[in-house]
Amino acid sequence: MMRARLHLIRAMLIAALCLSVALPVPATAQDERPAQSRSADPAILVADNVFLEGKTRLVAEGNVEALQDGTRIKARRIAYDRETDRLTIDGPITISQGEDTLVLADAAEMDAGFRNGLLSGARMVLNQQVQLAAHQLNRVNGRYSQLYKTAVTSCRVCNSSEPPLWQIRARKVTHDQIERQIYFEDAQLRVMDVPIFYLPRLRLPDPTLERASGFLVPSLRGNSRLSTGIRIPYFIRLGDHRDLTVAPFVSPNTRTLELRYRQAFRRGRIEFEGAVSNDTIYPNTRAYLFGQGQFDLKRDFKLGFNIEMVSDKSYLIDYGYSDTDRLKSDITISRTRRDEYVGGALVHYHSLRVGEDASTLPTIIGDFDYERRFFPRTLGGELRFSAGAHSHFRYSTLPVDGPDSDTIVDGRDVTRLGLEANWRRSWTLAGGIRARMQAGFAADKFITGDDATRPRHAAQVTPMAAVTLRWPWQKITPTGAAHVIEPVVQFGWTGGERLSNANDESTRVEFDEGNLLSLSRFPAPDRRERGAVTTYGLNWNRLGPDGWQSDLTLGQVTRARADNAFSPTSGLRGTRSDLLIAGRLKSAQGLSLTARGLFDKNLDLSKGEARAGYHTPRLGLGASYVWLGPDAFEDRPNTVSEWSLDGLYRVGRHWSGRANVRYDVVSNKTAEAGVGLIYRNECVEIDLSLSRRFTSSVILTPSTDFSFTVGIKGFSAGGNDKSYTRTCRN
Repeated sequence: MMRARLHLIRAMLIAALCLSVALPVPATAQDERPAQSRSADPAILVADNVFLEGKTRLVAEGNVEALQDGTRIKARRIAYDRETDRLTIDGPITISQGEDTLVLADAAEMDAGFRNGLLSGARMVLNQQVQLAAHQLNRVNGRYSQLYKTAVTSCRVCNSSEPPLWQIRARKVTHDQIERQIYFEDAQLRVMDVPIFYLPRLRLPDPTLERASGFLVPSLRGNSRLSTGIRIPYFIRLGDHRDLTVAPFVSPNTRTLELRYRQAFRRGRIEFEGAVSNDTIYPNTRAYLFGQGQFDLKRDFKLGFNIEMVSDKSYLIDYGYSDTDRLKSDITISRTRRDEYVGGALVHYHSLRVGEDASTLPTIIGDFDYERRFFPRTLGGELRFSAGAHSHFRYSTLPVDGPDSDTIVDGRDVTRLGLEANWRRSWTLAGGIRARMQAGFAADKFITGDDATRPRHAAQVTPMAAVTLRWPWQKITPTGAAHVIEPVVQFGWTGGERLSNANDESTRVEFDEGNLLSLSRFPAPDRRERGAVTTYGLNWNRLGPDGWQSDLTLGQVTRARADNAFSPTSGLRGTRSDLLIAGRLKSAQGLSLTARGLFDKNLDLSKGEARAGYHTPRLGLGASYVWLGPDAFEDRPNTVSEWSLDGLYRVGRHWSGRANVRYDVVSNKTAEAGVGLIYRNECVEIDLSLSRRFTSSVILTPSTDFSFTVGIKGFSAGGNDKSYTRTCRN
């Protein structure tokens, strides 16, 4: 009963106060007030006790709340003098402006619009990250907050007697709420209250500003060849849609300038990055440039480009920019619709591999592809029509194989034209057997230049047909696990005889579950499988109620005659292919296993790869293994057997460690290894990493790289992971 009565009195006081504050002011007094202090909307005041002192002074006491134009004030006592249009506020005071700004103070005097005023013993919190504690805070024109004798930090402060991990002390700090910038005068950076360096002027963005010109986090970098140096990036905002990052890297052995330019357009974006170096490793100036862009054109077309250029073969690896050994620059245009695809590309390759002659490689490549689907009512099913053109060019004009180690004609240039039509339709037969029939033809024409061993022109029309039968079985166990077992068999036939054109595009063939039921497993039409082929296999899938999921595929191909165009390690060369076994295992607890292998008639592994991973909120582990036998067809004279391991472990609330290693089993040596340690809390992130490359070649030597970065957190608009925030002890 008493609580209801208090609520009734409170509501009556609110109504009376709203009427009092909203009373019109005489016209003469209203005109004399500055424009900044006039507000379009009246203030709303809520309190436990409201009374008048005289005729113009209104006093509110006890759980006072005032609201004006999105600004909310909570205080112990507020007094409003209508003659001076001023508020006198007794604390503790809490002033909030949306979710970005919170001000705490002991006492304040402000105008009625909360735009100008003086606060003592103030503390400002921006975006729940940066804290500014000051002896005095002046509010000016509703835009500026001027703080005097200020300490600024984003670290959790639990006890006033214990200094934060880092802080910036300044004689004056000005926060521009419109530009979202923080200006420091006579600033001093302190670590554990120990002065580190002094800056007479300093500007930092407030945490709500996403892009602002200024220095980014510097880092110490280096390796055994470049020595130890410092990298200091500077971000330049060129507008709302453009920016440039300039990062000098200086060490005793190098002077490097790194650049990155980005620009966003209404229908696309571009990005370029590069560097220029003068060092003690190479006698001339070194540089690289990478660029990419994507644009949306009219009629659903997309345009893209990619640029990769470098001055010498080892520059990218020496500085850790990239480990690619073949540079690819291209421009593409494409359109993808539900029943249609059209695309074209012009590509340029440049090799960084030792011993590769760029003039004998297909350096300039042009491609065009078109595909369309139809659904004829008379035939039923689906009809696919495709057309394509391909051309690759070598700078060499030598029409025979030169003195290099390969067997490819040095100057051979090839142009290929192709058409293909394919009809397919599916039925469900008795017993749930799914049947699919497909038939079609392909027409190919090849034009070969600068090759004395091949005819200038070659052309052929190739018919093809196949029938595929699947018989899926399903079972639900008493535990709720669902099993699906599907035997599959395909009878295929491809007519015609192999042309005498060169094999330039289909030198690398992969046999996996993706092309198990293809009529040709060559990656390009310059080679096609011929004759009768039978493919059989088995798919098994299990989905458990506890989130476990597993898949297994078995498959094999038999043909009437062997095809020597396949490489020995492809698993497809004989009349009976190697047995394909591929599987996947995944759990809801973060475990994943993937493996694929080819096994010969003696069930010996001829090619294999595997990947395992385990991920939890605190632990991430990954391991992969690859095994490839020697194959002269694929320019691999020796066996490749290699392990790769990587992991990340969050040791505690703030510490994380990571490690990686790549081990060459054949040479019994470690190829690469690295370790790292990260400390992170709400206000600082420290990253220390060390890596070693053990491999060597004509242009590469073993080297050790390290990096040390200390980043101050809080002055960014990015998300803040609360799990790293320190807690205060009671």
